[in-house]
Amino acid sequence: MNRFPLKLSGAVARVADSALGPHQTAVIRIGFSATWLLFLLREFPHRQELYGPDGPWDWDLADQLVGSNGAFTALLWSDGQGWFEALYLLAVVWSVLLLLGWRTRTMSVLFMVGVLSLQNRSVFMGDGGDNVLHLMSVYLVFTRCGQVWSLDARRARRADEARARGERPRDRTGPALWGVLGFLLLLATLAGRMDGDRFVPALLWAVWLAQALWWLVGRYARTPQPRGLLDVVANIVHNGALLVIMAEACLIYATAGWYKIQGSRWQDGTAVHYPLHLEYFSPWPALSDLLTASGTLVMLVTYGTVAVQVAFPFTLFNRRVKNVLLALMITEHAVIAVVLGLPFFSLAMIAADAVFLPTSFLRRLGNAFGRAYVGVRTRTLRTPPSRTRADGAPVPVPRTGSPGGPVGHVGQVDHVDQVDRVDGEEQAGREPTAPAPGKAPGTRP
Repeated sequence: MNRFPLKLSGAVARVADSALGPHQTAVIRIGFSATWLLFLLREFPHRQELYGPDGPWDWDLADQLVGSNGAFTALLWSDGQGWFEALYLLAVVWSVLLLLGWRTRTMSVLFMVGVLSLQNRSVFMGDGGDNVLHLMSVYLVFTRCGQVWSLDARRARRADEARARGERPRDRTGPALWGVLGFLLLLATLAGRMDGDRFVPALLWAVWLAQALWWLVGRYARTPQPRGLLDVVANIVHNGALLVIMAEACLIYATAGWYKIQGSRWQDGTAVHYPLHLEYFSPWPALSDLLTASGTLVMLVTYGTVAVQVAFPFTLFNRRVKNVLLALMITEHAVIAVVLGLPFFSLAMIAADAVFLPTSFLRRLGNAFGRAYVGVRTRTLRTPPSRTRADGAPVPVPRTGSPGGPVGHVGQVDHVDQVDRVDGEEQAGREPTAPAPGKAPGTRP
């Protein structure tokens, strides 16, 4: 009788005490920001036709549609060419900063503004992947997606190290950014640019006020209780948003699968054949012909697609089966990206699928990237920069201990070489030789 209350209290404590799935939300942040960034860069030469004032869906038509449905888009605040170009470039910059994890809470809000502004400007330019990106850009605002694999995580780690040394780190960039964005938000509100749907303006003001409260408590609170309370609220909001993201992904697959079941072409096993022979979805006609040459293969892929999409939400209760179907769906989207020429749709869906990836797999993946980065950095440090005289003859690089020798990169190379020499002499059974005058002695790490 006492087990259920204990489990319930443990679950509540877990939801309130920590932000669940930090690696999953980091992958979602990286995936969707990279998808949007690559899309903006690819369509940069065509941005005028897609979202610009001179596109087929001109400014007046977009203004009438937004006036009727109340959608948010900052592109309709002005019909000038300069405003469009500035906002498009800002959308690119915000995507890069969110990808790197710099001020993720603020950048997630600006990322959402960029996505909504461009997509709501020309509503007939999107597809299913754009719809997923549209929704996820809103959900990301509520998550703490910069806890790992971000510049924010590195900054927090350095701040903790500074506090351990008795220092008190100060953040000047955050308040300055908060002040500038608050001033711009106030100007837009007073100018009547937020008179449409109330959700986005209310969300922008709520996040702005929450950031102010977070900074004030961290700066002036005499006890840790107020900051702890804010952490609990932030964790609950994050975990709720993560649950919504998972439910959204399941709803997408379940809806797609059950609608496919009702189609006659999916029932007779020939549905996959037809899009592969549409000119718009056949960037590689020879590959499409090869895949559709076998009727049995077409039937298996057709039925397999429906089965995986319908069954996936139910497999969340079994981790092993879920991982198998997750691998199949990611593979399916990768094939769609290549065969049907829909890379951004596939990237958006793979990013949504990443919320279900196992934490152990993501940690191993992160460690692998970390080791690769350390290896590249070590090889860079071991290779001194080459220099040549005016006549083309190589000039030897001076050591750090030599008079006038540089410090920094070459000094690091000298230290690495010294450590390798000392370790090699110890392993050979010899006493390490003393370092040359002016050299730093090698020390074991």
